[in-house]
Amino acid sequence: MSKIELIATATFGLEAVVAREVRDLGYQDVKVENARVTFTGDEAAICKTNLWLRAADRVLVKLGEFQARSFEALFQQTRALPWADWLPENAAFPIEGKSIKSQLHSVPDCQAIVKKAVVEKLKQRYRREWFPENGPRYTIEAALLKDVVTLTLDTSGAGLHKRGYRTLGSQAPLKETLAAAMVLLSYWEPGRTLIDPFCGSGTIPIEAALIGLNAAPGLGRRFAAEKWPVVPAALWNKAREEARDLAAPDRSLHILGSDIDSKVLGLARFHARQAGLEGKVFFQKLAAAELRSSKPYGCVICNPPYGERMGDKGEIEGLYRDLGNSFKKMDTWSCYVLTAHPGFERFFGKRADKKRKLYNGRIECHYYQYYGPRPPRSRNPEEPAPAQQ
Repeated sequence: MSKIELIATATFGLEAVVAREVRDLGYQDVKVENARVTFTGDEAAICKTNLWLRAADRVLVKLGEFQARSFEALFQQTRALPWADWLPENAAFPIEGKSIKSQLHSVPDCQAIVKKAVVEKLKQRYRREWFPENGPRYTIEAALLKDVVTLTLDTSGAGLHKRGYRTLGSQAPLKETLAAAMVLLSYWEPGRTLIDPFCGSGTIPIEAALIGLNAAPGLGRRFAAEKWPVVPAALWNKAREEARDLAAPDRSLHILGSDIDSKVLGLARFHARQAGLEGKVFFQKLAAAELRSSKPYGCVICNPPYGERMGDKGEIEGLYRDLGNSFKKMDTWSCYVLTAHPGFERFFGKRADKKRKLYNGRIECHYYQYYGPRPPRSRNPEEPAPAQQ
C-alpha cells in the first residue's frame, strides 16, 4: 500500500463535520482548510472514504502543490509530477480548472498547459506520441489560489451526494450531503425520535435513517476510481463487504417526515424504498401547526421554505410562527432549522442557542440550533456534537 495524500472536499461550513468523519474512519493526519479536508491514506482509503463519507462532496488524490506565476513554471512543475504512476496508457484525462486571485487568471490557458505537461510526462513512460484516451476516466483539476497550484485526480466521479436513491425530482431539493450534515450536527441518536415537519422528498429522514442503521451512504453506487488499475477490485470488494458487515439493518428507528404536499410525500416514500428503508422511515400529511409528539427528548430537524423559492413572504413567516408555537409544546425536544430568512428567530419566537453559517447550493443560510434538556438516566446524554466546536 502506498502513502497517498487525499482531499475530501466540502461545502463551506461543513469542513469540521467532514474532518470528524475522516477521523472516525481511522485517519489521524487531518488538516482542515476552507472547503477541504486533507489527510493521508492508502489505496484502500480511496474505497473506504468514498463509501462512508456522508457530508463530503468528493474524494481527490493530491498529486502536487506548488507556486506558479508563469505558464513556464506551471508547465515544468506539472510535468515533474508522477502522472504515469496513476494514469495508464489509455487513460481519459480531461482537465478542469479554476483560478482565484492568481497571476495566471486565464483558466482555459492553464488547462491547456496542464494537459500538455501531462502528455509530455506520459510520453516519457509509454514511448508514444499520441494517446487514445478511451480508457478509465481520470478527471484532473488544476486549482489556482493566490498563485498556488493544486493538482488533483477525482476518485469519486459523480458527486458523493448522489447516493443513488433519489431518482425523482422535486422543487428546491436539499443535497443529501447537507441533509446528513444537519443530522450529524444535531443531538439526535438512533434511540430518539426524529421529526422533519417540512420533509419534501424525504432527504433528511432518509439520511438520518442511513446514519441510524450505520449504512454506508455510497454502498449503492459506483465511483470513478473503481476502474483505475492502481486501485484493485479486491480493495473495493473488501471495503463493500466490511460496510455490509458493519450495518445494523435490524435496529429500531423512530423517524417521521411530514409535509402538507401529498405529491412530495409520494416522492419521499418512493425514495425511502429505493434506499432500502421501507418500515424504517414513515411519512404523513401534516401541517407544521399540527406538529405534536408524545415521545420525550426527540429532535426536530428541518429545512423549511425560505421565501425566495416558493410561497410568498407572509406565508413563510406564518410557517415559522406555526413551527415555533408547536415547539413550545415540545419543551424537552431539541430543534434544528436551516433557513436563509434573516428574521427567522423573531417569527419562531425564540433566540437560538447556537447559529452556524451554511450554504444550501449558493444560498447563504443559518442553521438555528435549539438545545433541549438532557434525558434523565440516559446512557447517552445529549452532548454538543464535536463538529460544532
